[in-house]
Amino acid sequence: MSYSGIAARRAVRRFIYLNMALVGFMVAFVVHIQAQEIQNEAEVDTLRLEAGPELFNTISLVFSGAEDAQTSLVWVEKRGGTDLVAHLITAMRYSTLGRKEIGKTVQKLTGETENKDWFNWMLWQQANPQIKPHPSIIDFKTLMFTGIDSAFQRFFRPGIEFDIRPEEIVWGGVRVDGIPALDNPTHISAKAATYLQDSDEVFGVEINGDVRAYPLRIMGWHEMFNDVIGGEPVSLAYCTLCGAGILFEGNHKDLKKYNVEKPFTFGSSGFLYQSNKLMYDRNTDSLWNQFTGEPVSGKLRGSGIKLKIRPVVITTWGKWKAQHPKTKVLSLNTGVNRNYGSGVVYNEYFASPELMFPALGAGGVDKASRNRTLAEKEQVFGMRLTGGTKAWPIEAFKGGKIINDKVGQQNVVLIGDAATRTVRAYAREGFTFTGSADKLRSSDGKKWQLTEDNLVSGRTKLVRLPGHVAFWFAWAGYLGETSAVYK
Repeated sequence: MSYSGIAARRAVRRFIYLNMALVGFMVAFVVHIQAQEIQNEAEVDTLRLEAGPELFNTISLVFSGAEDAQTSLVWVEKRGGTDLVAHLITAMRYSTLGRKEIGKTVQKLTGETENKDWFNWMLWQQANPQIKPHPSIIDFKTLMFTGIDSAFQRFFRPGIEFDIRPEEIVWGGVRVDGIPALDNPTHISAKAATYLQDSDEVFGVEINGDVRAYPLRIMGWHEMFNDVIGGEPVSLAYCTLCGAGILFEGNHKDLKKYNVEKPFTFGSSGFLYQSNKLMYDRNTDSLWNQFTGEPVSGKLRGSGIKLKIRPVVITTWGKWKAQHPKTKVLSLNTGVNRNYGSGVVYNEYFASPELMFPALGAGGVDKASRNRTLAEKEQVFGMRLTGGTKAWPIEAFKGGKIINDKVGQQNVVLIGDAATRTVRAYAREGFTFTGSADKLRSSDGKKWQLTEDNLVSGRTKLVRLPGHVAFWFAWAGYLGETSAVYK
């Protein structure tokens, strides 16, 4: 057997007794497996004992050669039970063994009649939350992730707890901040933005009269901006995989309670959960669910903090600058070298009906057995208000359709255009609206003007309400059980 004695033994003991030297353990473990020999079989048994046989054998699937990995796989299979299945599914993505080989063991342990690839075993795992992983899953994933980037130990380390299933957290293919956020980025005038085409999509925001445009052709490369608009600190978290750009307030009433001195700013952790971005706050290094705006691990886990969502709209640059000629817009001078051309970033993913990472959404392993209301990547506009949530397919706004509706107890009017993925929502109180965005009338005959803050008719103002666009799988995956769907 090709195991190292001294290097691995020291590393394992450092892992056990200091409980934090994970990177040293990983480096030593890989080195001893790949480059050194051990003559004494008893030393191998010692390492297994000190690391724990479950952790030792499952991590060996990834970092040892094929022969030793096979030995570990046989041990896992003979041990039986389903609590190491999560380890095996993770190992499938990286192991020197063939994925089919590990998949056969998963099949035997679970009693599944069909072998699957990593993607579909992940879907199976999501659909079977009753199968609980062995307690070593955190240590296992810590070793896995810190072997990719030592900075991952900020989010994965022994003893850390999650409000989400840790076995479903996957590496997104980049290191911490490998997708760099834009912090207080440079803006230019609309006239100076000669790089933009009228058909380019932008996130449009107005706060306290400060009007900004953030082109998606730039934001797709950064997925996050931390900025101050109209004197208000805000962060737009753009999960390209789930098609959702959500504008969060950086301030929260409980900041001081948790000794957070400054408004939240966020970065990209490099991790995904059900094909959704896990962001982290730079204040405490807590991981957050981008879709819900809630911390799921770290110092702020269990705090009850939930970020307030502000209105944001997707529209074309041509329409935005026509409505807001004094708007500011992102400069190409971001400090990062990327191809910010039109239709470049994530072009193939957006054009495909397939997901890049596994997520059940509203479906299931057996899609025919579930009521999949919409296609996985069909786009919806969703609202979350006190007392209710609801989603409207973007296609419902064909031809600039006006929709009078209700979310929970709140009467709303939605004014949209499917051609540009544009939807704005307002409290409609007792009014019913007809017409179009530029010729809006209420049932009492009044004319109304649309602004980013309100619908206005004389002295009457109806407030804008927050909402955002997302792919259906993401909306349904996080809110499907409670959300109504417009039909």
